[in-house]
Amino acid sequence: MPGTNLTRVEAEERAGMLAVHSYEINLDLTGGGEYFNSTTTIRFSCSQPGTSTFVDLIAPEVRRVALNGVELDPTVVFEDSRITLEGLEPENTVVVEALAEYSHTGEGLHRFTDPVDSKTYTYSQAEVADARRIFACFEQPDLKSRFTFHVVAPADWTIISNQPTPQPQVDGDKATWVFAETPIMSTYLVAIIGGPYARWIDSYLSTDGRVVPLGLFVRESMAQYMDADEIFDITRRGFEFFESAFEVAYPYEKYDQIFVPQYNAGAMENIGAVTLTEDRYIFRSKPVEALVAARANTILHEQAHMWFGNLVTMKWWNDLWLNESFAEFMSHLAASSNTRWTDAWTDFLASRKMVGYQQDQLPTTHPIVAEIRDLADVFVNFDMITYAKGASVLRQLVAWVGQESFLKGVHNYLIKYAESNATLEDFLAEVGQASGRDLKAWSKVWLEEAGVTTLRPLVVANSEGVYVKGGITQEAAKVYTRFSEIPHRDLPEITVNPSLRPHHIAVAGYNLIDKGLVRSWSYEVDIAGESTDIDELTGQVIPDLLIINDGDLTYAKIRLDKGSQAALPRLITK
Repeated sequence: MPGTNLTRVEAEERAGMLAVHSYEINLDLTGGGEYFNSTTTIRFSCSQPGTSTFVDLIAPEVRRVALNGVELDPTVVFEDSRITLEGLEPENTVVVEALAEYSHTGEGLHRFTDPVDSKTYTYSQAEVADARRIFACFEQPDLKSRFTFHVVAPADWTIISNQPTPQPQVDGDKATWVFAETPIMSTYLVAIIGGPYARWIDSYLSTDGRVVPLGLFVRESMAQYMDADEIFDITRRGFEFFESAFEVAYPYEKYDQIFVPQYNAGAMENIGAVTLTEDRYIFRSKPVEALVAARANTILHEQAHMWFGNLVTMKWWNDLWLNESFAEFMSHLAASSNTRWTDAWTDFLASRKMVGYQQDQLPTTHPIVAEIRDLADVFVNFDMITYAKGASVLRQLVAWVGQESFLKGVHNYLIKYAESNATLEDFLAEVGQASGRDLKAWSKVWLEEAGVTTLRPLVVANSEGVYVKGGITQEAAKVYTRFSEIPHRDLPEITVNPSLRPHHIAVAGYNLIDKGLVRSWSYEVDIAGESTDIDELTGQVIPDLLIINDGDLTYAKIRLDKGSQAALPRLITK
């Protein structure tokens, strides 16, 4: 029995025969306790009439199921978090009425009562596959659709969703919010946030001339700690950078950021309604600068997703790494380019990237592109190989093809696949075409193989202190076999042996002067294979320190030449 799992094969089969036109979702959040009422109407077409499919739903009770006007017995068709639909027609409408359950662990619709003032708040978290805890749906990223939400809630609440919040229809102590239909999007990007949240408003003038409303929200007892001016400033700077870099205007109507309690993630890129953890990012005392920088990076990371991940979405979760690595790369590029955190890449190396190096040298490492056979595999790969190594390798790709060509490829990708789904192959094809580089071989050694290679300078100097020859050697990591020496464990052996990879790097010479250690010269070069001659080094005066990955453009272990090793203690003490 599938339980709550979904395999990639099942998802491909379902996507091959269905097209989902719309969802109409009615939620009643007025009841206290542990449950809420959820009614969903889904309209979809089927290319194989007469066949069957299933709708996903995790709920303690299904009260009604109707397919094309025919009432079905919920006790028969609802089993294992699936509602079976048989005898499909070319055009179909299914209605599901259910009693759904609030979460207290961050999945689906989370409910929280503030111990300070006893006020209740809710917020949704639908990634990876938890929209089905809120409403019945076809829970996979490539069955995109449009969503219309009708929410009944206490009249003193604010309801926030993907579309702008409408004026509620008040009836005593209850109110109804009827939201406009959303753009086309995946189920995991839906947002429903409700409660007496405190609110701040601002706006951003988009490159297409629209005034985009900006909102910030936090529970009332935390309102005194909200530093709205700084958060709005980062948000506007992010939009300025991304609209310019992608040459695509922000694709949605508004942009809210809601800081929520008891969050089990850092943030989530719901279209137009980003949720962020209040525990980490609402500062109740003066924070260290590293934490302020981390918040800025998270804000920019979620913004980048509005284009890459939301406007264009992966077909299946095997490309989750690309979603996250791209946002990680772009957030640091935006921070270093258009905020006061100009040294964001240094922070990335010192924190995120170092963890990626560590995880990539453990027996538990895996390729960046991992096989995701089902939903269970997704959670195994939410790690720093996906985030930190992935972003590091993307940075190397940008260095290898050139930032201008990379961003041109991204622009073409966003335009070509807007409001639809795409794959890694689609993305690399656009970047490859824009840059004139064939990325198939690059992808194989960088994305499909685990492990870290080592780069070493190899220089020959004369007695006059001048290089007569220079080059860089590359070594693959030693082969090791995972689990082979662990007794009493029935685990498959996995051999890790990375290939020698192509790198675009900067080779630089640094010298110690009165002002300190300064870069005297730098050359960008391509290297590949076991050894590459660097002609630019020939005739160069030997510097105090030779660096072969200046600017940290590539992902590799870096070694110093003997002269630089000997000089390093003197350079550090100065």
